[in-house]
Amino acid sequence: MAQHPYPTVDIIIEMNEKIVLIQRKYEPLGLALPGGFVDYGESLEAAAIREAKEETSLDVTLKYQLKTYSDPRRDARRHTTATAFVAEGKGTLCAADDAQGAKFFSREEIPKILCFDHKQILDDYYRFKDTGELPRCDLHHA
Repeated sequence: MAQHPYPTVDIIIEMNEKIVLIQRKYEPLGLALPGGFVDYGESLEAAAIREAKEETSLDVTLKYQLKTYSDPRRDARRHTTATAFVAEGKGTLCAADDAQGAKFFSREEIPKILCFDHKQILDDYYRFKDTGELPRCDLHHA
C-alpha cells in the first residue's frame, strides 16, 4: 500500500500588530503556530479557519497563502506537508482543543525555538512583510 504525506495547515494570526502562538498540549510540546490536519473532504482554507477557531477561539479571515512547506523531516512523528496562511483575527483569545495556552507575541518576543519548522515559517513571513519577497523554494529538499 502506498504511503502519502498528511496535509496540514498552519495559520499566522495577526491582531494588533502581534501574532498568536499556542502552547501545544500534546507531543511535541512547546510553542507553535495554530494549525493541524486537514479533514477528508475539507479545503485547505476551510481547515485553516476551523483549526484557528478550535485552538484560539478566534474568528479569522484569511488574507493570503504564504507557502507550502514539505520537508519530510518537518514533523518527527510522520511525513506532513503544511500550507501556511496569514489571517486577521477577531474575538477574544482563549486556548482550546489541542492548545493548552495561547498568547500574542510581537516580532521581538518570538522565541528562537518553536515546534516543527514554525521558526522558518515566521522568518519567511517577516521577510515577506519587510521586503515583499516571496519565500523561496528549498530545492535541496526536493
